[in-house]
Amino acid sequence: MEQWVVPSVVPYLIRAYHAWMEDAELTPHILVDCTYSGVVVPKQFIQQNKIVLNIASNTTHDLVINNNSLSFKARFSNKLVDIFVPINAVSSIYAGENGEGTLFKTETKKTEKKPNLTLLN
Repeated sequence: MEQWVVPSVVPYLIRAYHAWMEDAELTPHILVDCTYSGVVVPKQFIQQNKIVLNIASNTTHDLVINNNSLSFKARFSNKLVDIFVPINAVSSIYAGENGEGTLFKTETKKTEKKPNLTLLN
């Protein structure tokens, strides 16, 4: 029996907020969790494992927001750089001018926790 997988709402919201911000002449920014596997951004601009990226159409080249990732080319230090962000690494999208936007719950990495043991006499 085939099981239906419901796609995440996040890429749809990113596309909707992006369109709304551009229609309102606001600048869409995303906050990216750079600890997420597959993130490709200029490392020198990462701060506290995060980076803010301007995804306005007039600052990006070949912007693609699909259901799994967000990718584009952008200038950093006058050099054209390929950017790749898995959708689950996007923590928020907001307008640079007024902060209007939304937060997304990013997947937390599973780490093995050692049991807390106490020696009893």
